Amino acid sequence: MSISKGDKLPDATLLQLGADGPQEVSLSAHTAGRKVVIFAVPGAYTPTCHSAHVPSFVRTKAEFDAKGVDEIICISVNDPFVMKSWGEATGANEAGLSMMSDPQSAFTKAIGMDFDAPPAGLYGRSKRYAMLVEDGTVTLLHAEESPGTCEVSAGESLLAAM
Repeated sequence: MSISKGDKLPDATLLQLGADGPQEVSLSAHTAGRKVVIFAVPGAYTPTCHSAHVPSFVRTKAEFDAKGVDEIICISVNDPFVMKSWGEATGANEAGLSMMSDPQSAFTKAIGMDFDAPPAGLYGRSKRYAMLVEDGTVTLLHAEESPGTCEVSAGESLLAAM
């Protein structure tokens, strides 16, 4: 069963590349008392993720800031080194987005958003979604029906629903 509006985020640990290498981020501690946007993609550097999804949040970052969002987090089932490099390639790092890794798909599976796409070589990946989380509770959730589309989960769509 997938996570829904009104649900608390599960206690999960993500990885983010810092100055001293990969650092663990406790998602429940990281979102406590904060207003955070989390969006997930099937894979770094994949076509829709690279050309549409991440750029939609880079474009709308200032508007989310104006609505009191403390942080925008991009999650992918990739390693933290790939996420850092991808953040540099897309301008996400420069824009202030946090690129986090769910390398074993633990968080993704815990919220019921995992899927496999064998023809594309993707296994244990995340469905495409965007959510607004306030103090660890999902207050908005926009999930795509198809991993190859970025419409309801785009930055502009989540922003319009806030």
